[in-house]
Amino acid sequence: MLALAFIAASPSVADLDAHSRASGNRLDIATSVGEQLFRTTWPAQVMQVLANKDGAHLVLGLRVSGVKFHEPLSRDGFDREVQELVARAFAAAPDAEEVDLWVTVPIGVGKGMVVSGDLAKPTTRTVFTVSVTRSESAAALAARLRSGAQVFLDQEWAQSAFTKS
Repeated sequence: MLALAFIAASPSVADLDAHSRASGNRLDIATSVGEQLFRTTWPAQVMQVLANKDGAHLVLGLRVSGVKFHEPLSRDGFDREVQELVARAFAAAPDAEEVDLWVTVPIGVGKGMVVSGDLAKPTTRTVFTVSVTRSESAAALAARLRSGAQVFLDQEWAQSAFTKS
C-alpha cells in the first residue's frame, strides 16, 4: 500500500491582504488586482482595492494611507508610487477603463462619537485624489502629477508628510 502525504500551502500575506482589503461589486477583480499590488511593500500603504462594474464599465479604486509610511517618502517618490500603482492596477485588470486613487488620513473622534449610521461623524479625511483613464499615457500622468492639473493635493498634508527632495 502506498501512502501519499499532501501538504497544504498556506496563503501568502499578499493573498490574505488582497482578500481582506477587496471591496466593490466585483470582489473577484478587486482581489486579483490586490494580489498584484500587495506583493510589494509600498512606502505609502495600500489600504483597500475596489472594483465596480456597471454594464461594460469597470472602474478600480485604490485607497492609500497618508500616515505611517513604511519608509521616508519625498513628493517625487510619492508621484512615482502613484504612477506604479496605477500601471499595475491596469495591468492586473485589462478591462478596467479607469483607476481612481485617493489618500486618506485619520481624523480624531472623541469617545462616544457616532462613527457609523446616519448620524456618523467622518473618521478620515481625503488629502490626495487623482483619476486616470486607461488611454492616458504614463508620461501624461507624470506631467499631470508634477503640475497638479486635475489632481487634488492638500498642501498642508504634503508639507508635513513628505521629506524634502
